Amino acid sequence: MMGHDLHHVLVVDDDDRLRGLLARYLGDHGFLVATAASAAEARTRLATLAFDAMILDLMMPGEHGLDFATSVRKQSNLPILMLTAMGEAEDRISGLERGADDYLVKPFDPRELLLRMQNLLKRGSAQSSDVPTVRLGRLTFDVERSELRDDDAPVRLTSVEAALLQALARQPGVAFNREDLIALTGASGGDRAVDVQVTRLRRKIEVDPREPRYLQTVRGRGYVLKPD
Repeated sequence: MMGHDLHHVLVVDDDDRLRGLLARYLGDHGFLVATAASAAEARTRLATLAFDAMILDLMMPGEHGLDFATSVRKQSNLPILMLTAMGEAEDRISGLERGADDYLVKPFDPRELLLRMQNLLKRGSAQSSDVPTVRLGRLTFDVERSELRDDDAPVRLTSVEAALLQALARQPGVAFNREDLIALTGASGGDRAVDVQVTRLRRKIEVDPREPRYLQTVRGRGYVLKPD
């Protein structure tokens, strides 16, 4: 199986041992696996990488898995398999109502998890045509591929410009502060470096970079992308 054909899965669980076991097991069965120990860490992963599915624990410190699933579902159709020690019918129903596509009770057989993941991905493949694309006037940006095009002509972006536009385009209308954008793009040089990258990106996507229509400054907060 070629690398670009592998399904990319995000495992979110605060149990280090279980997280590691799932990563190894799924990796041994042909998945690319990223992990997160909390909802906050998972948000960073989702903002910077494209995933085909997520395995999500419910009982985690900080943001509860149910609340996190609800927020993810508002943003995307990413298939979610919930893991929990709570196996009552009401618990399962609550999970499904809050955005889960499937529900697996701990302890579980890894073979069952693998089969459930494969079924989720088959169902999700019908939605693969929903690859996020944002329009910026005559430009279009493929969020998953980080490709900017002017009609059929590609517009060259540096790696940092592409990461910056991707991070903003994944959550249009959401303001990001400079610290978040540094973490998401890997830009070095502090806040000033982010401002420089924004200026350069505006030259490529705005009709008038001095009066930005799409990549706007939010005073006291940072930057926001407002596509058509």
